[in-house]
This record gives sequence, structure tokens and C-alpha cells, in this order.
Amino acid sequence: MAVITLRKYGTRMLGILASLFMCMAVAAASEPLPSWNDGATKQAIMDFVVRVTKDGSADYVPEAQRVAVFDNDGTLWAEQPMYVQALFVADRVKTLASQHPEWTTKEPFASLLKGDATGVAASGESGIAELMAITHAGMSTDEFAVIVSDWIATARHPKTGRLYTEMVYQPMIELLAYLRENGFKTFIVSGGGIEFMRPWAERVYGIPPEQVIGSTGGLKFEMRDGGPVIMKMPELVLNDDKEGKPVGIQRHIGRRPIAAFGNSDGDLQMLEWTCTPPGARLCLLVHHTDAEREWAYDRTSRVGRLDKALDEATAKGWTIVDMKQDWKTVFPREGAR
Repeated sequence: MAVITLRKYGTRMLGILASLFMCMAVAAASEPLPSWNDGATKQAIMDFVVRVTKDGSADYVPEAQRVAVFDNDGTLWAEQPMYVQALFVADRVKTLASQHPEWTTKEPFASLLKGDATGVAASGESGIAELMAITHAGMSTDEFAVIVSDWIATARHPKTGRLYTEMVYQPMIELLAYLRENGFKTFIVSGGGIEFMRPWAERVYGIPPEQVIGSTGGLKFEMRDGGPVIMKMPELVLNDDKEGKPVGIQRHIGRRPIAAFGNSDGDLQMLEWTCTPPGARLCLLVHHTDAEREWAYDRTSRVGRLDKALDEATAKGWTIVDMKQDWKTVFPREGAR
């Protein structure tokens, strides 16, 4: 009888422990921002979300007004050692070079084909514009989307060997999801090309094409082969960087955001536009401090310089993410996306 009782007791305890572990697992899975270390930065984000979403809160914001804007390069995915779109341009020139033998002696193509970044830079704005025209214009938006989609599906980072879509920041992916779960509409506002980001942003970030804002080239409606197409033209209509970011937001959204996320001086005006009173607002800068897991850079970096914006964030009390201290992990598990 005693043995039977002990067995029953043991079985019951096993059942209780199993239930307890299941509850713990569910709680862990539902924990907001699991890749963020507990601390002031994570708490500032969560406190802001509670303040603007809780009924009866003095800072409550109706769901239709919960707009959050995110820079892309250096904020949502890695931008070192070079902006991803610049690497796309280089690959496209190499792909097209066999059709243009004159490029071997014509700048900036000759320097690009030789891997001479200094030579490309020496060509100035006109040279960069020529590279962009060759690789981004003279085709329909649908044709360009196919080219970008094919490239992004296979192109790999020169240092890590990972797909560029695996060079996204896991904590920021969680932040996007957390905001959407709390009634926010999330937008990309990037200096990168709008048509370059739209083909893959929804799959990678959960942000649909109509919520992607970027540098914009000219477009033209044409009839081709009996059907309508939108053709990409070489002229630049909007440089969605620095002062251009608030302009892009106004043109596309028509509403001032209440939360903005960036990482460089190119995002400063967007954060200033977002965090001007009144009302509860969140401005956040990702500070790249982790040389071991990513890259450490700020004030003197050629790519993603963070200088004036860092000073202003400190002066105005904006939230600054210390990547090394605030993030448990940087990138998602390889093959997870």
C-alpha cells in the first residue's frame, strides 16, 4: 500500500512539474523582446508602449495615430563594410560588363570593375549617378523587382558569408513585431532606394511595399507590347536622407510619427521631426559598440557616421541602444529567415 501511494505521489508530482515547465516555456515564449537584455533601454521601450496604448492613460494615442518609422541600413540590418545597395550596384555592373567592353577604360566603371573604391569616389556625384542610371533605370518596375529579388535571394555578405537577409538584427525584428502587436503601423524610412527595398521588405521585416519610403527616382507610364508598365527613369526625385526623411514621411504618410528609430547622422532630422512635443514620443538610436559580434563605429566612420546625432540624443534624453550591453544576440540563427 505504501509503495502504491508513493507511486501515485510521484506520478502526481511529475504531472505538476511538467505543467510548471510548460507554463514557464509559454511565459518565456510570450516575453516581449526576448533578445533584449533587461535594463533601462528595454524598459524605456516597454514603458512608452504601455503609456500610449493603455486606455485611460494621460498619454494614450489612438491606434490610427501610432506610427513608427525605422531607418534600414545600420538600424534593421548591417551596413558595414558598405551599404548593401552599393554592393548590388557593383554586382550589376560586373554582370552587365560583358555587354559593355568600353567600360574597361571608362570611369567610373573601370575603377569599379577593378575594385578600386577610391577611383569610383573620385568620379563624384556625376559618376555615382551614371552607375545608378545603368543599374536602376531603363526598365520597368516589375523587371527591376525581379532583378533585385533574384540578387537578394543568393547574394552573401563579404565578411560573414551569410545571406544579406540573415544580416538583420534579431532584437529589431522583435521590436517591429512588438510594436505591431500593440497597434502600431511600422514604416521603413531609408536613404536606400524605395524600389530596391520593396521586393523583399515584407518577407524579411513584415513591412509591406506601401509602408516602405526611400530615395525615389523618376517613373513614367508607358504602353509596351500592348500592355501598361511603369518605367524607371534616371532622375532623382527624392533623396530620402537627412532633411529628406521628414519630407518623405510627410509625402507618403501625412502624419507625424510618435516613434522613430535610427543609427546615424542621416537619421537626425527624422528623429527631431518625430520627437518634437507635444505628446508622448520615443526616439531611439542604435549605437554600434560591439566589435566582436558586429562592428564598433560611430563618429569617424565612413559608413553610418554617428556624431552630431549622438550628441543631440544625449542632450535631449533620447534612448540610446548600446549594442554590446543591451542585446543578448545580434543576428538571427543562420537559416532561420
